[in-house]
Amino acid sequence: MALTIQEVQLLRDSFREIAVKSEQAGDRFYKILFEKDPEAHILFTNDIGRQGTMLMSKLGIIVSELHNMESLAPMLEGLAMRHVAYGVKKEHYPIVGEVLIQLLSEMLGDEFTPEAEAVWIKVYVELADLMTEVAYPDLD
Repeated sequence: MALTIQEVQLLRDSFREIAVKSEQAGDRFYKILFEKDPEAHILFTNDIGRQGTMLMSKLGIIVSELHNMESLAPMLEGLAMRHVAYGVKKEHYPIVGEVLIQLLSEMLGDEFTPEAEAVWIKVYVELADLMTEVAYPDLD
């Protein structure tokens, strides 16, 4: 994934802002997800608070390692395969992307600039493509 230094900095700066409110961000993420896709609730057997903590932790790793796709790709591929085992379908990925963007927009307000939104979308689409290619090879 080719990102400019400025794009990486936008991602890191915006993530840092929500990471300080990690618990709130994780909770809000799942509230938005279940509003957009109420049936997604059946995919989660863990406590949603714990799930939110895991989400924010994984996002932190991804944002910090975007410059090093060689080490990040295997983690994402493993995550994608675990999601298949949980019942996640390829069609869930776009919804999760929408939820992520809405979360960032809500939590960052005016600080979530159009430039930051564009780079988050770019990164999410590329990473979701990588994950779905591994997890659902017969669907491509």
